[in-house]
Amino acid sequence: MAESIGNSGKGMKLHTKILLGLGLGATLGVLANTLLGSGHPAVQNINTYVAGPIGQIFLRLLFMIVIPLVFASIALGVAGLGDIRRIGRVGGKAIGYFLVSTAVAATLGLIVVSFVRPGERIDAATRTRLLETYATDAASRVEAAQTSSFGIETLVNIVTRNPFKSAVDLDLLGLIFFAFMFGAALTLIAAHRAKPMIQFLEAVNDVVIKIVEIAMKLAPYGVAGLIFGVTSRLGINILQLLAWYVVAVLGALIFHVVVNISLIIRFLVGMSPLKFFSRIRSALVTAFSTSSSSATLPTALATAEQNLGIPPSIAGFVLPLGSTMCMNGTALFEGMTVITLAQAFGVDLSLGQMVVVMIMSVLTAVGAAGVPGGSIPLLVGILFMFNIPPEGIALILGVDRILDMARTTVNVCGDLSATAFVARSEGVWNASMVPAVAGLDTSAPSLDDSPGWPKEPVAVDPVG
Repeated sequence: MAESIGNSGKGMKLHTKILLGLGLGATLGVLANTLLGSGHPAVQNINTYVAGPIGQIFLRLLFMIVIPLVFASIALGVAGLGDIRRIGRVGGKAIGYFLVSTAVAATLGLIVVSFVRPGERIDAATRTRLLETYATDAASRVEAAQTSSFGIETLVNIVTRNPFKSAVDLDLLGLIFFAFMFGAALTLIAAHRAKPMIQFLEAVNDVVIKIVEIAMKLAPYGVAGLIFGVTSRLGINILQLLAWYVVAVLGALIFHVVVNISLIIRFLVGMSPLKFFSRIRSALVTAFSTSSSSATLPTALATAEQNLGIPPSIAGFVLPLGSTMCMNGTALFEGMTVITLAQAFGVDLSLGQMVVVMIMSVLTAVGAAGVPGGSIPLLVGILFMFNIPPEGIALILGVDRILDMARTTVNVCGDLSATAFVARSEGVWNASMVPAVAGLDTSAPSLDDSPGWPKEPVAVDPVG
């Protein structure tokens, strides 16, 4: 998928076009909000008939292929690992990384919010205004939270009764479990019986990647439409009202990437953080613009394999798991939001309760859907636990989209760092194997010689 992660034709690079679309959409949206107002008929018509449809078509194209991509990549990844013991080892390393890095992020968030105390900086007049403005939306989120909980039942439901229903409901945990079992079963039957199914899954994977290439051609326009819708409705006023909260969350997210993840990349992966981030920027831009780890998965897979040179068997196994379970940014956001709302409503939390908030932030982040706003219902559930008024979620709904874009970017960065960590720890990849030119390496052979995975080089269409 050279175009989606490298150059777009002979001219401007695709990620540059996406950034330009992001900037143009944001600028036009702020101008529309400032000069005309979010309720102006012209602004509403643009959102309804132009920006909204273009953005949604782009998102739907990406969501359309998430299910076949997750199934094919997980099943192929597990089959490519070959040995059941190796599957358990790789899975254990990945899940361990997810949980530890997410816990570190949540802890960082609690430290920052306890120091900055943004909730105490929201005055009573602003609190009343925000509660009134977003009362209806908050009520729907509270209702959703009452039917969405994370507990032992969630763990049981990972073992899906019906994989087709899981696919229809976008239940990725259930689908991932089925794909995992499917791939593991392929390693346990005779090689000549497994080969046709592996070839079929490889063909599905190739077809899906081509669809992604088509979808990414629309990315600059879809991104512009999505960001125009956000900024034309919110403008900059909402940021001014909640400036301390927004700055605290964004600052903590940036710190987690620049310091925590960079240290992991430097010392556990053995790669320059600057080089790593430059190679994954297309996936990060897609994450920021779509606010969805699931929608970013196709780009993240191509980025890991082509821009970092990570074997498909590792990338195809770790990244789909990460898109559901590695939620560094979401856990950080949830913990900070709970404490902020507790401060805003005068609810005193002890140190022990704050530790529970951190643990719940990690657990519910793992259970959050990888779609825009997927963590909000579970976040409301945490508010219930600590007797914080659940309707208080209205205070942050106005800026949630912007923070959602940022935390999704951190989530995807965590997914890719986990993939690099697991690949290096398995001895199948290191920093010296990163292709010299991102998205253009057509000669690097597969690094995995286990049965069931193709040993020939994976062809990449030449740019231009």
